[in-house]
Amino acid sequence: MTKEERHQIILDNLMRHERVQVAELVDLLEVSAVTVRKDLSELERQGRLYRSHGHAIKTDPYINNRSVNEKEKLMPAQKMLIGARAAEMITADDSIILASGTTVHAFASCIRPIHHLTVVSACLRATEILATNNDIEIIQLGGIVRHSSLSVVGEYAKAVFAECACSKLFLGVDGIDPDFGITTTDIREAELNKVMMRAAQKVIVLADSSKFLRRGFSKIADLSEIDLIITDSGVPQAMRDRLEERGIELCIC
Repeated sequence: MTKEERHQIILDNLMRHERVQVAELVDLLEVSAVTVRKDLSELERQGRLYRSHGHAIKTDPYINNRSVNEKEKLMPAQKMLIGARAAEMITADDSIILASGTTVHAFASCIRPIHHLTVVSACLRATEILATNNDIEIIQLGGIVRHSSLSVVGEYAKAVFAECACSKLFLGVDGIDPDFGITTTDIREAELNKVMMRAAQKVIVLADSSKFLRRGFSKIADLSEIDLIITDSGVPQAMRDRLEERGIELCIC
């Protein structure tokens, strides 16, 4: 078997299973662990996979902070599908919390309140979208503005939640890892998200499929603390099975 053939087999396995173990590749390719590691190193230099602790995955799991304008260009159709499905969960005279993120922006544009809706919002752009509807009462959080996400963070933002409770939190995230949990790139945002979770009866994560097997700098919560993840059909079946084994409810749009 040539090196090129080994590389193709490795990449084919990654497409099917999202990650491959060195020990499994040794058996599959019938070569030494040293040869497998060399193959993985070369494929990593080519940008075709990412090595980590005895295995390889398709993409670098660690996320850098990006501007909201850049993020809004990524998977816009999927985000609108997710937003539309999330909007169906709003009930009459509901009270909800909106965290930040471009999928939350898409969700805000899909909201059609039933009679009356109260929204506690950390997201400036979502507030701007919702402010045109007289049936929506908006409590805009104060605090420090994050320019990259057009949202607020800090002690002033957290203070409101000491005196209010809402039915649902709609939470955008930067990463979903089955082992590490849900994450964001900003530690202040992670702290605010934790406070929001305590103020909500139900935690709903809105995340397109590109967020899976990724990690931001700051952990928000374990997956066991989430009630539902709404995502798109791009989540691989292996990942769906893995989450379902852990009792995580997925809604695929």
